[in-house]
Amino acid sequence: MIKRLLFVVLFLGVVAAGGAYWAFEQVKASADTELTLSSPQIFTVSSGTHLQRLFRQLENEGLMQANPFRRYVGRLHPEWVGIKAGTYQLTPGMSLDDAIDLFVSGDEHQFSITLLEGERFSEWLTQLRSNEQLAHETAQMSEAEIADILGYDGDKLEGVLLPETYFFTVGESDLDILKRAYVAMESLLADAWEDRDDALELKSEYELLIMASIIEKETALAAERGLVSSVFNNRLRIGMRLQTDPTVIYGMGDDYNGVITRSALRKPTAYNTYTIDGLPPTPIAMPSKESVLAAANPDESKYLYFVADTHGGHTFTTNLRDHNRAVKVYRQWERSQN
Repeated sequence: MIKRLLFVVLFLGVVAAGGAYWAFEQVKASADTELTLSSPQIFTVSSGTHLQRLFRQLENEGLMQANPFRRYVGRLHPEWVGIKAGTYQLTPGMSLDDAIDLFVSGDEHQFSITLLEGERFSEWLTQLRSNEQLAHETAQMSEAEIADILGYDGDKLEGVLLPETYFFTVGESDLDILKRAYVAMESLLADAWEDRDDALELKSEYELLIMASIIEKETALAAERGLVSSVFNNRLRIGMRLQTDPTVIYGMGDDYNGVITRSALRKPTAYNTYTIDGLPPTPIAMPSKESVLAAANPDESKYLYFVADTHGGHTFTTNLRDHNRAVKVYRQWERSQN
């Protein structure tokens, strides 16, 4: 009788242990389940979300099937109580285990916005304000008000922000991006001015910024920036007007329709470098780092002129006669393309 009782007890113990092991494996497997993803997906964890609520959200969004054993998975992973609110990117092949580890880490997805060199502040502002992931703090602000918040002593932000790809998380604002771009340009400009060529004709960091913006608009070729800079520096040295079309266009504002007429070249504006001596009063575009460095350290040359060539670059010359020849060649080529 005692042997039979011991056998029954032992048998029930084995069954219980087997059942416990089976249940343990089911709970463990529920955490190892691969999420249903065919492409990367943005997933937002709200503040105050606990584990069971997170499971329901994943189920409701079709990212995994319901599983009754999953309610016990927190006992295997006590560290999962530290889920952090935020916006994350889930990727194909990721398991529930991987996803929750990501939520616990707080490593939110980084969005990006690329603010291009050569553009105007108004174009940047339009791009920032249309970005759906950014909060829009500048929506009711004027350019002068934004400048004041950035700590810039001026009412025009043309040129004083560094073109770059900026990364951000949900909750950051367009103003946050502008602050970073402003600080980045300040740092770049200070370093470039410190390392400037001793023969540079510019008198301040701000003049360096103006020159960099002109260089940016004059050439898209990295190899030409130093030469373009040398032409303008040589002209400043001998008191020759810069005579650069991009400044005229900027001064024309909304009147510019894609064509610079002879009357526009003769019409005095603060930015028409055909009618004013020296530099215009402000930058005319957002200059890249490369243009800032080229403005600070022009190539050594005797060039005073340049004109577009037939290969996407420019022909540089030292005198008006050769320049006129280069202009004639380009115009003949241009007519042949029409």
